[in-house]
Amino acid sequence: MHPNAKRALNLRRQSIYLLPNSVTLAALFAGFYAIVQAMNHRFEYAAVAIFVAMVLDGLDGRVARMTHTQSAFGAEFDSLSDMVSFGVAPALVSYEWMLRGFGKLGWIVAFIYCAGAALRLARFNTQLEVADKRYFQGMPSPTAAALVAGFVWVSLEMEWGGEALRWLALAVTAFAGLTMVSNVRYYSFKEVNVRKTVPFVVLLPIVLALVAIAASPPVALFGLFVAYGLSGYVQAIWRRFSPARKA
Repeated sequence: MHPNAKRALNLRRQSIYLLPNSVTLAALFAGFYAIVQAMNHRFEYAAVAIFVAMVLDGLDGRVARMTHTQSAFGAEFDSLSDMVSFGVAPALVSYEWMLRGFGKLGWIVAFIYCAGAALRLARFNTQLEVADKRYFQGMPSPTAAALVAGFVWVSLEMEWGGEALRWLALAVTAFAGLTMVSNVRYYSFKEVNVRKTVPFVVLLPIVLALVAIAASPPVALFGLFVAYGLSGYVQAIWRRFSPARKA
């Protein structure tokens, strides 16, 4: 058999790991579901689906590492799933919810978010081996998606309305899209060792966070991601004007 034909046959027979890729597929489905629900103007379902995709996206990599089933296929599949769930879906949800009324400006801002997510994922993939593991360069796309979806969800939950809400939705979407491609650094939490012992009092803020989420999931989650989204800028300002840097 010709070597090229043999290589093509081997590629057709190439297998993939079922468990982690199934989780990634579920995340992709959640992103697609969010798009469908946005088109049907069921925005609360769409927002929740994006959060579900975010949880699943956090699981697939951990499942692959725990079961030693990492693969190049899985990494590529994860990036494509992220683009749908955290790039296209939030942009479309925001556009159908509030930005459509702005006309051309609305879809331009939605595209800025979508393009920002694509550029953020491409930069992350190309700098994976050389980047500082302690920080993300630019806001991670799942966080940006949670910021946009969380704003939609909390607005519906609190029954906000009016012209100011439309402009705020425009600002939140633009902020999330542009911050993804910025050079602002965000702490990655990859250095947190969950196997290490901690003081007993550390459980208290965890309990309070769980109570807050149980009391009002949209308010608590949106507040959490707003705080994280602003943390990068706060750190940048602190580093810029800190006495240690000036010294």
